[in-house]
Amino acid sequence: MLRSFLIYLSKASWAQRMITRWSVSWKAASRFIAGERVEDAIRVVRELNAKGINATLDHLGEHTSTIEEASQATEAILDILDEIDRAGVRSNVSIKLTQIGMGLDESICRDNLRRILQRAKEHRNFVRIDMEDSPYTDMTLNLHQAMLDLGFTNDTVGMVIQSYLYRAEADTKNLLAKKTRIRLVKGAYKEPPQIAFPKKADVDANFDLLTRLLIDASLAEGTRESKDGRLPPIPAIATHDEKRIQFALAYAKKVGLPKDGMEFQMLYGIRRDLQEALARDGYPVRVYVPFGTHWYPYFMRRLAERPANVWFFVSNLFRG
Repeated sequence: MLRSFLIYLSKASWAQRMITRWSVSWKAASRFIAGERVEDAIRVVRELNAKGINATLDHLGEHTSTIEEASQATEAILDILDEIDRAGVRSNVSIKLTQIGMGLDESICRDNLRRILQRAKEHRNFVRIDMEDSPYTDMTLNLHQAMLDLGFTNDTVGMVIQSYLYRAEADTKNLLAKKTRIRLVKGAYKEPPQIAFPKKADVDANFDLLTRLLIDASLAEGTRESKDGRLPPIPAIATHDEKRIQFALAYAKKVGLPKDGMEFQMLYGIRRDLQEALARDGYPVRVYVPFGTHWYPYFMRRLAERPANVWFFVSNLFRG
């Protein structure tokens, strides 16, 4: 119930106007968001790199309402790729296609995505296309395929799979047939039971199933984390759930996958102890570092994921 309400609030413009006016909102949100400027994000990436942890930068924003906004978002992402290259940090980039025009004009989104991937290719960097809520799943997968058809490779672009969707296994197998580098997540949107597992136990079981598929593919293809920390192996196991992490570790050990044959991904500001412990043990760890002024929807989804996050926000609210 609480999760559904918070996800509703993440999309409610009236709630965004009200909550973002509270100074305490940014105080709480800054736990999960690096800052509003690219300079803030690069500083955070340097701090992570110093601990042996890689990053993926996300310039916050989604569901742009005009073609001009989509163009501005595209330019901002191009600038991020340039800044990563100038700074020489161990980071790649994650993007949401609704930010660059998906939902407005698919052809414009395709062109914006092509420009982003071309810049990433020039810098020998990597772009992960985030998966959004279910109305955009097919379009997202189709645009990924369109980029492959244009000649971009899996060394430049990768995808995300959400284990709470019934279709996730089939989509994963299709992507792995193309040797796609995949970030596996549980899913952070509210989806109907007709298309998504309503029970956590089923989502977890599917996550483990997909983890096995990804590890098997990495073993077969011999993919490894690149020395500069920008290119990930095929499996990116993105979770803070220690049981899912332990399953991945145990299965990888069982089949003989080298440590650098998979990476673990976590969100900035959540389970830093676990991030650092895995990195100390020699596993590639990548932290998803969001930044920018459009932080409200992202922040509300983080609150929806864990009751502890809600308590953190409320306790700060009453401290003023």
